Amino acid sequence: MKEIDKYIASFPTPVQVILQQIRSIIKKAAPDAVESMAYGMPAYKTNGKPLVYFAGYKKHVGFYATPTGHQQFSKELSPYKQGKGSVQFPLDQPIPYALIKRIVIYRVEGNRNHKKG
Repeated sequence: MKEIDKYIASFPTPVQVILQQIRSIIKKAAPDAVESMAYGMPAYKTNGKPLVYFAGYKKHVGFYATPTGHQQFSKELSPYKQGKGSVQFPLDQPIPYALIKRIVIYRVEGNRNHKKG
């Protein structure tokens, strides 16, 4: 999607690499997700429900998995600065890609189950 490509391209190269990696993880873990821009950042939906969002900033990457994704992984996310449904991964530390993948998979299942219920 050109809009997300432009968004990612607006960051310095090291940040672009991180954002592309997160995008790739989401697309692999949620191949049926609809990709768009929402709230000025890349956004993904499955089963018509928000899945996850991510955003680049000067000193961190924001990852937004709505409250359920963050509640489920609260222990693993505890080292990072958080808000309700958001977490900040500092750019000067390793990005927890495996954890991001687990959160996306969890959210995909949650959206799938929500559709059934």
